[in-house]
Amino acid sequence: MSDGNIVHVVGTGTIGEPLIGLLCDAREELGIDEVTFYKHTPNLIDRPKIKGLMNRGANLVAANDKIKDFQELGLEPMYEAEEAIKRASVVIDCTPKGTGLLNKERYYNKYKNKVKGFLAQGSEFGFGKMYAVGINDEAITKKDKFIHIVSCNTHNIAVLIKTLAIEGSKTSHLKEGKFLCIRRANDISQVKSFVPSPEISKHGDPDMGTHHARDVYHLYKTLGLELNVFSSALKINTQYMHSIWFDIKLTNKITQDEAIQRFLDNPKVAVTNKLSANLVFSYGRDHGHYGRILNQTVIVLPSIHVLNENEVIGFCFTPQDGNSLLSSISATERFLYPDTYKEQLKCLGPLLFQEV
Repeated sequence: MSDGNIVHVVGTGTIGEPLIGLLCDAREELGIDEVTFYKHTPNLIDRPKIKGLMNRGANLVAANDKIKDFQELGLEPMYEAEEAIKRASVVIDCTPKGTGLLNKERYYNKYKNKVKGFLAQGSEFGFGKMYAVGINDEAITKKDKFIHIVSCNTHNIAVLIKTLAIEGSKTSHLKEGKFLCIRRANDISQVKSFVPSPEISKHGDPDMGTHHARDVYHLYKTLGLELNVFSSALKINTQYMHSIWFDIKLTNKITQDEAIQRFLDNPKVAVTNKLSANLVFSYGRDHGHYGRILNQTVIVLPSIHVLNENEVIGFCFTPQDGNSLLSSISATERFLYPDTYKEQLKCLGPLLFQEV
């Protein structure tokens, strides 16, 4: 491993690109000496994006057999793919579903004694210990080399439960939690996978429905808590934001005002009086980093309703991968600065909104 703190990002998609940009923009405050990124396929369409990242200060990485193809596009890779992994302090895998696990078997295990830590994004169940910043920070130890950053909707569900039902970190007042993830079809940067009408997701888990509740269950299990949660999901024909309808039953009483105040008091929760996703999305586009809102969730205040003195029902919007970006950088800083990482992370405070 070279001297200095080097963060290497694998992939330049909907999470990879803004993550590379944020790491570059806050590099000095985060104590990072170099940012490198791996691009798999050289093509003309992606050239402006790659140039933009390089202009921000990131160094391009390519597979050995594709370096010449990048050069023909006027792009000069600084390192070869495996070389970049070997010299990195932290590797963040932002590749499509399943690729992170393959990369772990092929490359990451080989260099786990040289690299301080490896992260994988989203649907990479089994990659390592699950993590969402502000949810299970105390479960992460210096022995954890592989960290699984959970999906954006899993972040959202986790913070809803944390805010309403978890006391401290070891006591749960959750009786039952049900969640409907109303997912966007694809990101505005993508041209594939758009759906012409609502498309229902199957309940793949016999006890918890979709992977969102399953992942939340395992996320909280790292704290010794086993929650009664169930989720369903569907895609709708929009590219703006995911939305979640939630029904959280508590073992203790709560009023509507108390529920709202808990959301207002959580610094990682943003609130809004807007009922339309496009208005929330446009706020992120105009005021966020790379158009992203980094909060864990955006609570729709007019939707909050309490039934039977212990059941909180409402809607919220999921920031488009922004919450995953925040967790990725938090985990990265833990690897780089295990004793002082909270100080480094203060530079991201202005990117967290109280109100949208």
